[in-house]
Parts: sequence; structure tokens; C-alpha cells
Amino acid sequence: MPRDQHAREPLSEILREISERAEPTVSVGEFMEMFGGRAMGALLLVFGIACTLPLPPGGTTIFGAPLVLLAPQLMIGSRAPWLPARMRAQSIATADLRRGLPRVLRWLRRIEAVSRPRLLFLFGAWGHRAVGLVCTILALVLILPIPLGNMLPAAAVSVLSLALVQRDGVLALFGYALAVLSGGVLVLAANLIARGLTQAFELLASA
Repeated sequence: MPRDQHAREPLSEILREISERAEPTVSVGEFMEMFGGRAMGALLLVFGIACTLPLPPGGTTIFGAPLVLLAPQLMIGSRAPWLPARMRAQSIATADLRRGLPRVLRWLRRIEAVSRPRLLFLFGAWGHRAVGLVCTILALVLILPIPLGNMLPAAAVSVLSLALVQRDGVLALFGYALAVLSGGVLVLAANLIARGLTQAFELLASA
């Protein structure tokens, strides 16, 4: 299918086509080619969604690493993503995509059905940099081995990146709200852990 036709397709449809490919695997580079001019936001979305899934320990570190490379590029104003050749060559089995994508595609289609370009002032040069800055901070959180600490940051990255693809300012505002919420939850969790450790040390000292 020509690239200009992909440019008019909803992102959910491109993901569906990728998952139904006859080839046993699809590389990150092929993802980038099919997403075309939307590759920056689309790749952030794909890796963000991957980090929301129930992954084994270290899983968010693996999928968060490309986010650490991509989000700063958005922050400095780049519209076309760059990834090292080794990362572009990495592939995922299409069978795995067929197992994991249906649930994602259902909610993605629902959002696409109601989403539209609005509040476009949020997507000027500084708007893209703001999204890139927030996603960079969230990506750094995602690569940390924090138990159950990936869901809200990954959801915020996913919503913000989808807002970029759709140029939907309402989605962007929701993504910023999720980012603030995830930051608050992480700070609260850190305080609770610190308090628990302090009490444990005090008990040991008084024993």
C-alpha cells in the first residue's frame, strides 16, 4: 500500500494491518516506514502502550529505553524520529501482535471515533516541546525498576502521543493531567516507603 494512503488511514487500521501481515516478524524500522509522517507520535504510542501491559520484571525498562531516545527528540523540535540501526532492526513476532493488539485496538478505535483536531495552539513548536519534555520525564520513570509504578506514567505517554497523532488538544490536556497524577502517586508512594523504612530502622534500633 502506498505511503500516502497510509497517511490517510487511522492509526488503529495501520496497527491492524501490521498484525495481519503474512511475514512472521515485523521490525521497528518497518513500523516507522508505515507510520510515515506520524512516526514520532505513533512510535511513542506503541512503546507507551507496551509499558502499560502486565510485564515481567524489567519489561518496562526494555520498552522504556526507546522512549528515552524518542521523547527528547520531540523536545528539541525534531519531527522525524531517529533510532540506532540496531534498534530499528529489532523485530516482534506478528503472532504476538495478534494476541496483544485486539484489546488495544478496541479502545483506540473508540477514541479515534470521537477525537478531532481542536485546541491546535497546544501543538505549535512550544507545544511539541512541552509534550516531549513531559514524555522524557515519564520515560525516565519507566526505565526505573519500580514495582507497579509503570501504569500511570505509561498511560500518560500513550495519551499524549495519541494527542500528537490526532492533534487533539483535549486529549493532550487529559494526558497532562495523567502525568501530574502519576507524579503525585509516585511521590506519595516514595514517602510511604521512606516512612516505612524509617519505622523499621527505629524498631530495630530499639530492640
